[in-house]
Amino acid sequence: MRRLIVALKNVLSLPLRLFNKVSLFAIIQSSKIDKSAAISSGTKFYRSSIDKYSYIGRNNFIIDTQIGKFCCIGPGCNIGGTGHPLNWVSTSSVFHKWDNILKKNFSRHEYDIFSETTIGNDVWIATNSMIKAGVKISDGAVIGMGSVVTKDVGPYEIWAGNPARCIKKRFDDETIENLRSVNWWNLDDSELQKIACYFNDIDCLIEELERAKNK
Repeated sequence: MRRLIVALKNVLSLPLRLFNKVSLFAIIQSSKIDKSAAISSGTKFYRSSIDKYSYIGRNNFIIDTQIGKFCCIGPGCNIGGTGHPLNWVSTSSVFHKWDNILKKNFSRHEYDIFSETTIGNDVWIATNSMIKAGVKISDGAVIGMGSVVTKDVGPYEIWAGNPARCIKKRFDDETIENLRSVNWWNLDDSELQKIACYFNDIDCLIEELERAKNK
């Protein structure tokens, strides 16, 4: 029944998608999508949100995830998901309170299977990455292709591998602090248009923002 309701809601939303950047072939459920964001075909986007000028490539599965501004998520990624009890007799879903694909519950013990995953602003997650539920990926971070991320990722860190680990930082600590202090992703479109010419030169960008702030 639940699947039928989800399918019906997606069908009813199709006309609206003609006026935004959400593919007609994406499945959306109980989610918030900024009007400037984009979601490509084949992606399943459940109980999540995506902020302005972020996009999601093809064939992703994303659940219980909050995505910030100006993020780039490549195709084939799996972000978030439900958990299983590791300290019980069994990890099987038939022993806690939630309904499951087997349609059987021997018991309904209390257990929270949902953990929210948080992706900051200006994050790039490359093709076929997997992000464990509950992980926080901070502003400016980069996740390399095919990575399996099971731990929190710091600001402007580059992680890769299985399991993923920090390879290096994108910039030195002072530059990172300067970028975090200006929070450029919170500027409105008109302000961004004025400073976009500096986005290939971090020092010039920071100087311009500081000059504007002190006027």
